Amino acid sequence: MARPRTAGPRAATRRRTARRLAVALLALGTLAPTAAAAAPVTGPGTPFTRPILQPAQHTPDEDCPLDPALAARLDAAIEQVRQETGTPGVTVGLWMPGRGSYVRSTGVADRETGRPMTPGLHLRIGSETKTFTVTAVLELVDQGLLGLDDPIARYLDGVPDGEHITIRQLAEMRSGLYSYTFDDDFVHALLSDPYRPFTPEELLGYAFKHANVFPPGTQFQYSNTNTVLLGLLVEKLGRMPLRDFVQERVVAPARLGRTLFPAGNELPEPYAHGYTNQTLSGDVEDATHWNPSWGWAAGAMISDLHDLHHWAKTLATGTLLSPATQAEREKFVPVPGFGDGAGYGLGLFRVGGWVGHNGSLPGYETVTVYLPEQDATLVILLNTDVIHDGNEPSTLFAKAVTEIATPGHVYELPAEK
Repeated sequence: MARPRTAGPRAATRRRTARRLAVALLALGTLAPTAAAAAPVTGPGTPFTRPILQPAQHTPDEDCPLDPALAARLDAAIEQVRQETGTPGVTVGLWMPGRGSYVRSTGVADRETGRPMTPGLHLRIGSETKTFTVTAVLELVDQGLLGLDDPIARYLDGVPDGEHITIRQLAEMRSGLYSYTFDDDFVHALLSDPYRPFTPEELLGYAFKHANVFPPGTQFQYSNTNTVLLGLLVEKLGRMPLRDFVQERVVAPARLGRTLFPAGNELPEPYAHGYTNQTLSGDVEDATHWNPSWGWAAGAMISDLHDLHHWAKTLATGTLLSPATQAEREKFVPVPGFGDGAGYGLGLFRVGGWVGHNGSLPGYETVTVYLPEQDATLVILLNTDVIHDGNEPSTLFAKAVTEIATPGHVYELPAEK
């Protein structure tokens, strides 16, 4: 894929940052795109009425601890990865009905004060925001307000080749639109003043000055531009700001009382500080209060372990959607390096049998996935995004946990190339 043409030490930093800002699922953005068969056309049908949900409950199995020997192995593996990657703090939650649950925090939430990492802290969840935005779009499909194979030009003006790019292609990262996070001017603007706000229109302006990278539907490339457009679509058809729609129509029905779509750089107490080397100098800085508006529909949201535990299964099983729409969501487009049966669907992925998404933005990384075969849930939250030997640290933690707890279903994403 195209990279900004720049030179010099700071430009090299911007190139690395462009690659990383383009994706929360970093490996997807650095793999060669792959062609996929065209999906069948669907249109709006009878509006779906969302069921009234009962309050989230823990099962007795989830409240029982894992076997002590297994827990000890997980403790050792997590601490080893934390030390090897230099991760300040990490929280891991694993719930396996029939076997028990495991919740551990290790390290610090704040390097300056030494405050320990704990399970109840808020963190920024990066591209896990995409799961909420795409869920909002799919709710509009269930309401009969749009069809997955409608062209985006039917609803929004000014999209390059928008007459041929469908809602489905935006959600499954096959639009061919250039990701604004690869634009050198955008990266320089963000790193020069990471506290500044960006509007969705500004973000699209960085993207649309570039030619599309391939014809829609012919290849795969992870692009935040896609999800920003979907956010604007939700605002137009939902007739309210995206953050309000997500809070009222997705977060509230899912009973996620500790999850929010911020208006600016707010981060509710208690929270973990986040540390990044995505800076002009390449030095590690505290990015806790950087403004996440540059990610907006693709990466601005905040949550915690408790809420992500419940969101994982809600997302993977389609609780908020009609069965027909959830089936469309789970048409996973194959991605090289992911193995058999893996791939990217509509705002979620499947790898090693686990279904969900990860997230990464300066200072924070997360993994929230569900394993249907075992009704198991894994959530990992950490307060750094500094790459280790080409790997996202969140991937290394998830791989270490699943190799021990679910050896037949190992979570692993390819390293950055």
